[in-house]
Amino acid sequence: MKTYFQRLGRSLMLPVAVLPAAAILMGIGYWIDPSGWDGESVVAAFLIKSGGALIDNMGILFAVGVALGMSRDRDGAAAISGLVAWQIVTTLLSPGSVSMLQSIAIEDVDPSFGKIQTQFIGILCGLIAGALYNKFHKVTLPQALAFFSGKRLVPIVTSFVMMAVSVVLLFVWPPVYNALVTFGTSISELGALGAGLYGFFNRLLIPTGLHHALNSVFWFDVANINDIGNFWSGNGTLGVTGMYQAGYFPVMMFGLPAGALAMYHTAREDKKKFTASLMIAAAFASFFTGVTEPLEFAFMFVAPALYIAHAVLTGISLFIAASFQWTAGFGFSAGLVDYILSFNLPLANKPFMLLLQGLLFAALYYFLFRFMITKFNLMTPGRGDDELEEAVETDSATAAPTTKEARFRQQAETILVGLGGPDNIRSIDNCATRLRLEIEDMDKINESKIKSAGVPGLNRVSKHDLQVIVGTEVQFVADELIKLKSDK
Repeated sequence: MKTYFQRLGRSLMLPVAVLPAAAILMGIGYWIDPSGWDGESVVAAFLIKSGGALIDNMGILFAVGVALGMSRDRDGAAAISGLVAWQIVTTLLSPGSVSMLQSIAIEDVDPSFGKIQTQFIGILCGLIAGALYNKFHKVTLPQALAFFSGKRLVPIVTSFVMMAVSVVLLFVWPPVYNALVTFGTSISELGALGAGLYGFFNRLLIPTGLHHALNSVFWFDVANINDIGNFWSGNGTLGVTGMYQAGYFPVMMFGLPAGALAMYHTAREDKKKFTASLMIAAAFASFFTGVTEPLEFAFMFVAPALYIAHAVLTGISLFIAASFQWTAGFGFSAGLVDYILSFNLPLANKPFMLLLQGLLFAALYYFLFRFMITKFNLMTPGRGDDELEEAVETDSATAAPTTKEARFRQQAETILVGLGGPDNIRSIDNCATRLRLEIEDMDKINESKIKSAGVPGLNRVSKHDLQVIVGTEVQFVADELIKLKSDK
């Protein structure tokens, strides 16, 4: 079950990866003309509406993306099936259709059917379509119907299944929707405290990859909060909309990089060069793009107390930003790029104050990390396993590849050796920053060898499931790893 939800979390990242495009388009549009669509700039209006086309249709993107991500071989037929599922459900359960099916006036239709085109329904459609693809994509029909065998069969089966699902949802959707709204409302009614609790649990779930499921409740229209969509479209309340995003900026742009500096300063003198090479790259990724996993996984498992402190500080940051109603938003993550793009949006409220808060959190992270590391002798990078770190340094000292392609190939080759060879790998996949692997025998894993490829950490999820944290270039390493496995 845990593995299933991790696959779901990975699948959710596919449609979420579209959000940076929307953020760039809308951010530039609002920089040109902060008044937006009703202003005098045609260029600004064009850009804002282009970005809005993505933000306003996240439901269908989730249906397609989740179906593709949940299919075993990530085939396009699964994505088409997700689209089929979405079209059938949203058409049959639109207010007009429900009015006809229930023989009632359209104004008497339950209001929940006016919200049928949500990300929640998109995720549901994607899950069903992905499951149907995995079950039916190899089915062989009799000769007379052979043309519809295999992958062509999946969208057809999906259409009939979703008709039945629509009938069930006709009765189930109103109470489900109202329950989701109640959940979201109960959290939102906690105000700044709710934002702080969300930030704390978001960080705690990072090791499992299940934080994406939690994010979907607050960032998208699953429980009628839709913090990202409303912030970027301007449909919200100034100082309130964006409260589940703003507090991340002080942490990702300032706090974590300061924590990295503390880890560097507390490293042994003979290990500072090694620690600096790891910390500088990870801290820059956190500051500039908001991608924190390469840095977090560097101390998450070797110093869990430090990671819990990080989760607490993240919750406090979201609480403070929400309390003072300082808001900024992101399309990808809370780094410098998204901060600049969201600065002039209509619902950005005193975003410059997040920079001052960031300086405060830089000091908090630095001194707290430094105190905890030295007081409790935590085995952060540069203070831990000599054998592992020497292996990393030795491999790093070898001749650097002359091209990116060669570098990815070299990384993949090193990781493959550390994984116990191609025969020890059942399957290879990836999400935004991690390789997600199914392993035959976990005892064959050589952690120091894998880390010598320049990766910050590993996560042994279960007896056969392993995650290797590579960073934002993980897709290229995964592609090379797949090639190496197939070649051998």
